[in-house]
Amino acid sequence: MARNSGRSGDPPPPPDPLPVAVVDSHCHLDLMGTEVPAAIAAARAVGVTRAVTVGIDLPTSRWQAEVAAAHPEIYAAVAIHPNEAARGVTEETFAAIAELARADRVRAVGETGLDYFRTPPEAHAVQQESFRRHIAIAKETGRALMIHDRDAHDDTLRILAEEGAPEKVVFHAFSGDTAMAKICADAGYVMSFAGNVTFSNAANLREAAAVAPADLILVETDAPFLTPTPWRGRPGGPYLIPLTLRVLAETRGVGVAELGTHIAANAERVFGPW
Repeated sequence: MARNSGRSGDPPPPPDPLPVAVVDSHCHLDLMGTEVPAAIAAARAVGVTRAVTVGIDLPTSRWQAEVAAAHPEIYAAVAIHPNEAARGVTEETFAAIAELARADRVRAVGETGLDYFRTPPEAHAVQQESFRRHIAIAKETGRALMIHDRDAHDDTLRILAEEGAPEKVVFHAFSGDTAMAKICADAGYVMSFAGNVTFSNAANLREAAAVAPADLILVETDAPFLTPTPWRGRPGGPYLIPLTLRVLAETRGVGVAELGTHIAANAERVFGPW
């Protein structure tokens, strides 16, 4: 059963369908308050034919893996979210995440990383150690590393360099500026843009999206969170990807179909063919 995230208001109406099929590279199907088949159908109706559903702790990671195994449109990501990791992670939990990551339908280790917005300084070391352990799991299992990076750019990049990044790295809900985008591009890190790139106060994100290389860009909802304009604050779903994709295309000065084609190819390269 899907859980409700507590987002207020009715779900937004569906946007106009996309001219090409694309992938929602990061959502939380368990938090949407919608049954999975309904969420898949709503997304498919607007051209979002695939999605990656993401765990934040061991129980939700197991849920994502089970859903992905049951639905061919879905892949899963498994990890302990940095805010959860700040309270400590047992060896047994790391071992369980590593085992889940080996499942065929699990294609990413995430979301992991650093969050200094919600974590006090005294817990940063514990969070950093969890991030290092997840990097190791991603490399051991050959999965993409899906990073949550909030107010922690310098340490996130430093730890990736110290540990040696996996072959495939995705910055989920990319939150950096153009300088950060260029650093990620030089390292070959993929930048996934969420609905907040559409917000009126997110000019820095749009500037970053404009300079990100076409082969290093993804689009996501982070549903039910980060619902794009004009529905900010309402509960989101993968079916709202077209709103964000159209803003990204306008920002980059390219057609929606052209950008969508790049994003679909990038998603397959990162997560594998569906």
